[in-house]
Amino acid sequence: MLPLDIRHHPADEQWLSLVAGSLPTGLRLVLETHLELCPACREQVAALRALGGVVLEEQAPAPMRDDALARALDRVDALENDRSAATPSPAAPRKVPAPPPLPDGAVWPRALADCAATRWRWIGPGMRWSRVSVPGAPEANVFLLRIGAGKYLPQHTHRGTELTQVLYGRFHDGRALFGPGDFDLADGEVHHQPVVQDGSECICLAAVEGRLHFDGLIARWFGAAVGM
Repeated sequence: MLPLDIRHHPADEQWLSLVAGSLPTGLRLVLETHLELCPACREQVAALRALGGVVLEEQAPAPMRDDALARALDRVDALENDRSAATPSPAAPRKVPAPPPLPDGAVWPRALADCAATRWRWIGPGMRWSRVSVPGAPEANVFLLRIGAGKYLPQHTHRGTELTQVLYGRFHDGRALFGPGDFDLADGEVHHQPVVQDGSECICLAAVEGRLHFDGLIARWFGAAVGM
């Protein structure tokens, strides 16, 4: 597989939030998908994690009570006992349905390996979507969009944050052209209309914190129907 010409990447503050573990689950999955596709960002994140380790090592040691170790071991024993009492019998491995089919050249993200996705559902001429269910995080609003060449989403802005990762194809939203591997963050300051470029359909992974706000009434109904 040839290296992707990736031109749009997450900002430093997004990578810092990822490394700190402070991102909501849906947004984290989109960032982890970008990491799979982008060697430059993998190097950046590795450097941030290494820097975090150096900072911890350089912290002055805090004074401890004489019985600190004994108290810590007692807490560990108590946690283990509670866990043993609360742990049910081992369950069968969770079966994850096969992901919806993708065109040649598109790869199902490893970040979604434990997630379930619906079949492609029709939402308009040349437009389909798939809901992604994240185990342990029912609140995560994650979905795939599959839009045909020359088709477009209705104009909208955002009441919250939307992260988009392009898996296949290209779209232009009036701000920039986004192709395979590219990442986009849109919020309330962005008002756009993604238009898929001629020659190929476009498949994107998206996660939304909040809601999209479409301009027209019909488009708003469409957004509400699919949970956008």
